[in-house]
This record gives sequence, C-alpha cells and structure tokens, in this order.
Amino acid sequence: MRYRIFGRAACAAMLALAAAVAPAQDAGTVLRVVPPAELKILDPIWTTSSATRNHGYMVYDTLFGTDADGHAQPQMVDKYSASADRKTWEFTLRPGLAFSDGTPVTSQDVIASLTRWGQRDAIGQRMFAAMDKLQAIDANSFRMSFREPFGLVAEVLGKTSANVPFIMPRRVAQTPADKQIDDPIGSGPFVLDKGGFRAGDRVVYLRNAKYKPRPEPASGTAGGKRVHVDRVEWIALKDAQTQVSALLNGEIDVIEYAPAEHYPTLRTDARTELVDVLPPQMMTVHFNHLVPPFDNPKVVRAALLAINQEAMLRAQAPYRDLYRPCASIAPCGAATAAGDAPWFTGKPQFEQARSLLKEAGYDGKPVVLMQPTDQVLLNKYPLVYAQLLKQAGFNVEVQSMDWGTLISRRARKEPADKGGWNVFITGWSGSDAINPLFYPPLTGNGEQGYFGWPSDAQLENLKTRFLAAGDPAERQRVAALIGQRALEAGVIGPIGEMNVLTAIRRGALSGLLKGQLGVYWNVRKNPIGTRSQ
Repeated sequence: MRYRIFGRAACAAMLALAAAVAPAQDAGTVLRVVPPAELKILDPIWTTSSATRNHGYMVYDTLFGTDADGHAQPQMVDKYSASADRKTWEFTLRPGLAFSDGTPVTSQDVIASLTRWGQRDAIGQRMFAAMDKLQAIDANSFRMSFREPFGLVAEVLGKTSANVPFIMPRRVAQTPADKQIDDPIGSGPFVLDKGGFRAGDRVVYLRNAKYKPRPEPASGTAGGKRVHVDRVEWIALKDAQTQVSALLNGEIDVIEYAPAEHYPTLRTDARTELVDVLPPQMMTVHFNHLVPPFDNPKVVRAALLAINQEAMLRAQAPYRDLYRPCASIAPCGAATAAGDAPWFTGKPQFEQARSLLKEAGYDGKPVVLMQPTDQVLLNKYPLVYAQLLKQAGFNVEVQSMDWGTLISRRARKEPADKGGWNVFITGWSGSDAINPLFYPPLTGNGEQGYFGWPSDAQLENLKTRFLAAGDPAERQRVAALIGQRALEAGVIGPIGEMNVLTAIRRGALSGLLKGQLGVYWNVRKNPIGTRSQ
C-alpha cells in the first residue's frame, strides 16, 4: 500500500502544525479520505476538474451558495438589492471577512476574482458580455450594471458546477486567466498545508482560524461552514482493492466513490456502510472538434452512433441497480430532459456509422482515445468504447494515463499525433446538468468553450433564449431544444447515468451534507461505535 500510517513523532509534528494554524475544535481529529481523483491542479478557474473544484470549496468561499433545495442563498454577501428592471445590482459583504493570511476581504478582491472567472466560465462569459460595469462602491460594497436585464445573478454567483466563482485575494486573481495561480491563500473554511501536499500521495487541509461562518445551518454549499476536525487528508490510493482494504482495516475513513466491483463486500461487511450522498452522475463522451477526424460533423455522428450505453455502463458498474441508460444530455426524469432524439437511442447502429464514415472520407488515421487508469468511475468506459468504435469502422488507439495527465492534456489543441487528443470520457453530477446554462461542457462557442471546442451558433442562440425565457414552461421547451441541438452538433455524447455510493467506516462520521461530497465542513468524526447520520 502506498498509504502508510505515520510514526508517533511524525503525528506529533503534524498535530503541532495544525495547532499553530488553528486551535482545535475537536482535539486531535484527523479525517482521512480517498477522493475519486488525484489533485494535480490547484486553480479552480483554470480547469473544470471535480478534484480541483472540491479543493476550491475547501480553501475558498463564494458570494452566494446553493442550498440542498437548489436555491441560491447569500454566503459572503450580507445583503443585496436589484433594480426593478434587473439592470443594476448592489451587494454588501458580511463584516469581518478575512483571507487565511488575515488580510480583509474587500470589494476589490471580489471584482478581480469575478473578472478572472468571467474569462473562463461559460455563463460567466455571458454575464460579462451583458454587463456594462462592475465597480466598487466602497471597501465592502460593489455594483453590477447591465446593458440589458439579467435576472439570474444570485444563481450564477452561487453555481456549484465548475467553474465556480470563488473569491481570491486581488493579487492572486490578477493572474492572467490562461495561467495557473500559484498562491493558495483563500477565503474558505480550510487552509491548504503546502508542506503536507505531496502530488500523487496526499493533500492536507487544516482548519482556517480566520474563517467566519454564517449563522445558519449548513445546506449544500450555503449556510454555516463550521469545521469540526483539525485536519483533513485526501489520500491517493489508485487501486480499488487497496482502497477497500484500507477502509476495512480502519486506516481511512471514507472512500468518496465506492468502487462498483466491491459493492457486495462494502454493502454487507459490518465494518462499513454505504451512504447515498451524491446525485446520479451523467457519464459523457467528448470529441476534439478542432482537428481531424472530428472536425467533420459526419464523423462525429458516426462516433455517437457507435455508443452502446448498456454495454459501457455494465462494464464500469456490473450491478444493474448502479446504472441507468439515458439518451438525454440532462438527467432522465428532470424537467429539462431533452426527450427522444430519433437517430440517437444509446444503442449501436454500426451500419449507419460505417456509411457516414465512408461519406466523410475518413482515411483510417488512428483516433486517440484517452483512458484514465486511476479513475474508478471512468477507467473501463474507454476500453469498451474503443471496441465499439472499431466495429463502426474507426482505427482506434487507446492511450492510458492518470487522470491528472488527462486533464492537462485535454487542454492541448494540437493534432493527436503531435501530443493532442481526439476523444475522452468523463462524468458530471446530475445537478450540474439540470440547468443548461450552468452545464460546463454544453458550449458551442469554439475555442472559448469547453475542451473539444465545438462551434455551433444555433446552440448558443438557444442558450440565449433560455436565459431570456420568462416562465418555467418556456424554459423547459427551450431546454428540450438545447438538448436536441447538442446531440445534433455532437457537443456531448451521453453514455447514461451512474449511481455513486460513498463507503465510510461504520459509525465513524456524522454531518455529511446531501449532494455535497468532497467538502468536509459540518462533518464530525465520532468515537468508534457511534452511529453516523
């Protein structure tokens, strides 16, 4: 096992460091967690990686949060108002907010943070395109002025899907948007212990003594973010059997994404319990539209027609109660689900795919499909999809790598034979996909959009209609059109839905927040034998 329990002297040194950063709330409590992916990138504005987003929630805070019922609530904001025409919005920060280095949070920090975020995030780009001015009123207040009505300001500033508009110190937020930040000073409930951060091994967070929680109970990413442990360690255990053994032996407390192949053991062993914290995950295929062969829409359509949802889902999660085929880009059953697309059923249509490849003049050049070997939610999909693509007439080269390498490589726009890529598979929380404006990969604005960079003016126009729609029924109609167009343009290839269960040591924890795994405010580590909630 790569994970080792530290010796007594090392543990004492770690606890001394924790005490120096923040007085203990529960003396000596260390929460050890296996996240689904290794943290390699610390900048949550530069990437949409879920590991980086969760890191962002640990060390930064937001102006608004989204509660468990999906409603935007003030977070760093104390009070706000909007003009009747929704063109002018004014905000006042809560008194006493400070960064983890003790410097006060000011409106200038907010303006710099939002400006940088607005250059990377899809809905942020739309917000700033509609905005006339973002300006400070005083040190604790700021104003947004729009050229046209913009009614979703609180919802946008409280969005939970990447990229989240985290608030950073001005000096950090002034880093160019295409360059990663290198300063982890934040505004949130935890502090990154840079000395304990070892890429490929562990990430260590300590309680931020300078953080001022809200008075309300925690709910989703809103409310009081109170920390009840001294230290949170994210432990990198890439092998599923190693993860489960460490949990059974009491060496770790949580496996965030329980490996599906060990579902029977984790469900029945008296030392563990499976908890349903997260909404279903939407599994998706993404193509590089900038370079051959997927710069040709017919080739993209052929690859979509090769998808066999049942086979791909079953390979990754062999138990039928853990997955569900779904031919929509939105969660099946959601009001925004696209409904049936006659040509896309989630079942393979190889003959039609081969015909499209012939019409497109596909030359047989290898298609590079990236496989993240260390991602227990993703590592089997590429192997099955490669075989399906071959049956459809593609020449496929599967290139294996860790997830950190994949998320770095997918930012490259060169052809696959020059270090770029053609296809990768990832997953999204169902809550990310409900609102098409907040769904990170749902972009048609070319190189300003999500990795793969599809260009589709019709999709972008439909998103504008959705933003302007005045009533829920109209939004639902437009959302269905968005889903259908996204499939037509090959922006997203739906694989289906997976139920993700979390494995914990029985009785070890209480306070896990529904829908918000990966962040550990509100969580208490119980004496062994106490039931968790």
